Amino acid sequence: MTERTLILDPERIHRMLERMAWQILERHGSEESVILVGVSKSGFRLAQLLQARIQAISPSPIALAEISVNKRSPASGPTECSLRPSEFEGKNIVVIDDVLNTGATLIYAVHFFLQAPVKRLSTAVLIDRNFKKFPIKADIKGMSLSTSLQDRVEVDLDGNEAVYLV
Repeated sequence: MTERTLILDPERIHRMLERMAWQILERHGSEESVILVGVSKSGFRLAQLLQARIQAISPSPIALAEISVNKRSPASGPTECSLRPSEFEGKNIVVIDDVLNTGATLIYAVHFFLQAPVKRLSTAVLIDRNFKKFPIKADIKGMSLSTSLQDRVEVDLDGNEAVYLV
């Protein structure tokens, strides 16, 4: 069995999510339309959790969408989104993923939204690993985590929330 080191427990994750929700509101709270777009699976789950937190503290309408990017090879697979370009034109978009490693997944997700003019485009991640190969940063991040290239970060946001270093 692979050894796992607990990095974030449920209490710390909840505090981070609360802070991230407030940061999203500070950036976009005065806007009429904000769409949280989660990268499939963990990023989308994170977007759902952030949407719930934002709706609990603000009457601002927050929409939710999902984008699918081939995480192993983003350039080779199609990027698919639950929104058509006409649905996000002129809107505020926050692209959300659980972990920012090399930046490939996030940059391909952001690239999708360049098909139509958006009002504002920002990014949010729970964990920023600082190993970027692409010129992209997280505008909102829960935590920066310096690790070796061999380490892996596992994020569990279903039920017993935790982040592990593997």
